Amino acid sequence: MNKRFFWLTISLALSISVSAQNRFFTKTGHIDFFSHTAVEDIKAVNDQVTSFLDIATGEMIFSVLSRSFQFPKPLMQEHFNENYMESEKFPKASFAGKIADLKAVDFTKPGKYQVKVSGKLTIHGVTKDVETIGELSVVGTDKIDGTSVFSVKPEDYDIRIPSVVKANFAESMKVTVQMNYQLYISKK
Repeated sequence: MNKRFFWLTISLALSISVSAQNRFFTKTGHIDFFSHTAVEDIKAVNDQVTSFLDIATGEMIFSVLSRSFQFPKPLMQEHFNENYMESEKFPKASFAGKIADLKAVDFTKPGKYQVKVSGKLTIHGVTKDVETIGELSVVGTDKIDGTSVFSVKPEDYDIRIPSVVKANFAESMKVTVQMNYQLYISKK
């Protein structure tokens, strides 16, 4: 783990100010995106997503390094980082938001709960308000899984796709998020 990512993770942990029994954490969350056109399918996977969930307030924070996305073709990965995401200039994407209907989730009872999440998504240096539906699965008192599927339009985040390859990209990308949270235990 590089130093910058380590300090980002620590700052995320400190930004949620509630007792430890209410905080859940993962640094191995999963995000993938998929684009389908008649010309080509584009898929990338990232299993190094850092996220915190505060079950007392409903606050959620996600952070992902752009360079951590893995593509099936090395040339796709190179183009993604250098030409589209400009990963040197914009090294990470992030989300900071909240579960809107937190009272609909009984964190003391195992089960699946549909939730509405809204917040600010930052990609390529551009921040937009977003809202989506997700599912929280309470597995136990120390484990919560979260999933969501939504769409992102590259043009909304000033990601420029040259006209020569525009037919290779769908207008919007399907994004899938899967988090396996564990109870966050602070080591003081």
